[in-house]
Amino acid sequence: MARFTDENVAIAEEIIARYPRKRSALIPLLHLAQEQDGYVTEEAMEHIAELVGITPAEVLGTASFYEMFKREPVGEYLVNVCTNISCSLRGADAVYARVKEAAGDDPDFNVRSFECLGACDIAPMASVNGEFVGPLEPADAEQLVADLREGREVLPDKQLSRRPCADPGARA
Repeated sequence: MARFTDENVAIAEEIIARYPRKRSALIPLLHLAQEQDGYVTEEAMEHIAELVGITPAEVLGTASFYEMFKREPVGEYLVNVCTNISCSLRGADAVYARVKEAAGDDPDFNVRSFECLGACDIAPMASVNGEFVGPLEPADAEQLVADLREGREVLPDKQLSRRPCADPGARA
């Protein structure tokens, strides 16, 4: 898609208005473009550059620096298995291998090792379509893939968002 939809143009304008310098809205606008099209297209980067008054090369520099931005179409299911030191020491490499094996050549799956998801206390862990799950074991791989294929919540008992919180009002 060449530009933001009319609805997303309004959202982009709201995002830009939050910042004293337009260019500071770059990362939220990249997220918006990726939500709209599934990845950040060259046309979207050009449009974002126009909106914030920078060059498309500067937008590309940011989009290519952060692993969270996809610059080509990816599968419907994004599975990032953390393989940084804490997760690796607790078996992440085996979890990653099993998830890749369970997903096989299915083009709906984009399974990647990821440098750090910042949840070392639940190592090894993964982000599945943005939902953090862990700690994981290699045996969880088949269930994770099956849950996605069958449209179920992924490993609900291991979701970070369902873990107890010290603040009882946090989920209110």
